[in-house]
Amino acid sequence: MIRCLIIDDEHIAHDIIKGYCEIIPNMQLMKHCYDALEALDYLREHSVDLIFLDLNMPKLKGFDFLKTLSNPPKVIVTTAYKEYAIEGYDLDVADYLLKPFSFERFLKAVNKVLLPQNTNEAPVKQAESLKKGYLFLYSDKKYVQVKMSSILYLEASGNYSKVVTQSQTIMVREKISNMLEKLSSEEYIQVHKSFAVAKSHIKSVEGNRILIDDKIIPIGKYYKSNIIKILK
Repeated sequence: MIRCLIIDDEHIAHDIIKGYCEIIPNMQLMKHCYDALEALDYLREHSVDLIFLDLNMPKLKGFDFLKTLSNPPKVIVTTAYKEYAIEGYDLDVADYLLKPFSFERFLKAVNKVLLPQNTNEAPVKQAESLKKGYLFLYSDKKYVQVKMSSILYLEASGNYSKVVTQSQTIMVREKISNMLEKLSSEEYIQVHKSFAVAKSHIKSVEGNRILIDDKIIPIGKYYKSNIIKILK
């Protein structure tokens, strides 16, 4: 069991990290600290394996706090300030996460901590860590948990993507190509430069059109082979 401590002055950051930790097996959140002095007080009588550390906090800054620890645990920095990254690695932090960060990026950072302690075990895989196929999407200044099987299709919109599910449409600041990397290639295929669809939700294919729910999705000239493969 990996014992964790969150040190951050933002309540929403605590909620996001706590939610991510609950998805990953063998992670136990021990304490929420909203400034570094509170964390120092806790660590006088308790020990942890991993700290999620914000940098720009009142009273005592994150790295100043870290320098006071004679035998610090593993540290993953969670901050909105990229300019301190070099100093972080000089202090031997496990990883440096820039807010807002996705669950996939968070998991990659946690694996850097888990792997040395579990050298005979495989990394914590995304498929094993997600709760029965759920995905976290950052939209409108919050993380939304979406059941992957409910996703009907993706639609590109510049540097954004619309994720259309059976119950809602979520706009995320990611290109459609990045979104497809998060989704299983066995379940989702790109059918147009601006559209990718869930195979399981295809109602019909007619000519250069796909019907999903009540939406007609165009099939692009260069993506017809993707459709032919699933029709054979």
